Amino acid sequence: MRRDELPNSPAAPPDDRGVLRFLTCGSVDDGKSTLIGRLLYDTKALLSDTLATLEKHAQRRGLSAPDLSLLTDGLVAEREQGITIDVAYRYFATARRKFIIADSPGHVQYTRNMVTAASTADAAVLLVDARKGIAEQTRRHATIAGLLGVRHLIVAVNKMDLVGYSNRAFDGIAADFRDWLEQHPSLHVRTDTIPISALEGANVVDRDARLSWHTGPTLIELLERAPAHEADAQAPLRLPVQWVCRPGESDFRGYAGRIESGSIGIGDPITVLPSGHASRVTAVRIGAHAPDRAVAGESVMVQLADELDISRGDLIAPVGADAPQPRLAFDATVCWLGPRPLEARREYLLRHGTRETRARVQGVAAHLDIETLAWRSGADAVAPNAIARLAISTQNPIAADGYESLRATGSFVLIDPTSFDTVAAGMIA
Repeated sequence: MRRDELPNSPAAPPDDRGVLRFLTCGSVDDGKSTLIGRLLYDTKALLSDTLATLEKHAQRRGLSAPDLSLLTDGLVAEREQGITIDVAYRYFATARRKFIIADSPGHVQYTRNMVTAASTADAAVLLVDARKGIAEQTRRHATIAGLLGVRHLIVAVNKMDLVGYSNRAFDGIAADFRDWLEQHPSLHVRTDTIPISALEGANVVDRDARLSWHTGPTLIELLERAPAHEADAQAPLRLPVQWVCRPGESDFRGYAGRIESGSIGIGDPITVLPSGHASRVTAVRIGAHAPDRAVAGESVMVQLADELDISRGDLIAPVGADAPQPRLAFDATVCWLGPRPLEARREYLLRHGTRETRARVQGVAAHLDIETLAWRSGADAVAPNAIARLAISTQNPIAADGYESLRATGSFVLIDPTSFDTVAAGMIA
């Protein structure tokens, strides 16, 4: 059977683990793009025309083997420089799981891209060059991943072929990272450390005799077992209203959006925030279907028993203590993404879920020192790619949860009102 005749998605066995979103991160030239290319190649996710293109490129460059990093480094500037600038997404599957990979840049000036990739990831593969060991960018990316709720970190010590597949070199790097992590328990991440050679394909998908001293799982086996950060259907309902459907010359009124957590069904009492008006669900629709109940992750349209003043940006939640309290002020941890430093008391647009309102940074409480993970106070300016704790006030109330409780309603972005650039990604305390 030719490679292009292989099925794109292998048949799922009874123990199918669903979809895992993970990112690759680390310092510049640690081999992130090559690793993803190796995963795609060794899991037979490439079509024959893609392989032919890689082989032609290798011939033009005088390479002895296809450059697998080009499978993600698609931009012309990236190919010319041999680095990754944008976040590249790729998809593949094994017999046990489907995967969505985000390949984030290693340069410190592109930390904002790494933040974007980590915000939706279930796990992170943190690459370390076996020749160089733990670097500042290694610690930076591990910190950002932890802050953004990535709870499973796989430390992949890459380029083991360049250190002779040395057990001692691997053990030293593993010990250094373990010592650093033990000093910062606030990150709350589970870690696995694994030796690999993405270039040679050692211990990525297939085992390699040169790494026979490593008795643990391969990288793909770790990824197949990794827990996914999926919305919990048992959590309280959170349904941000994205669209109000009210056809002309009709009494129909429906409220559409994606259920971020919990479930909603016919007869459920609900409250609409921030107004606090209460009602009861009379119908649930998913496309042409009308189920009795819908759960987290599904996009639905609901109808209510009462005619309420509901608009885009409102939140449908349970009645009572499980509903979040609307806030006009809150504390948050932000990753500053803008090209210019943040200045306290400047006004921005805040986008939270489907709601957008004006917001003002009332003060900078502290900055995070990436080297020590200590919070330091004193300066009002926040430099590009820095992480800080801010006090923020909004023109209109937002119904927000803490980020630790729920990513979707505990996160927000700040937008520059003049350029409309996204300048910060925030996590509500």
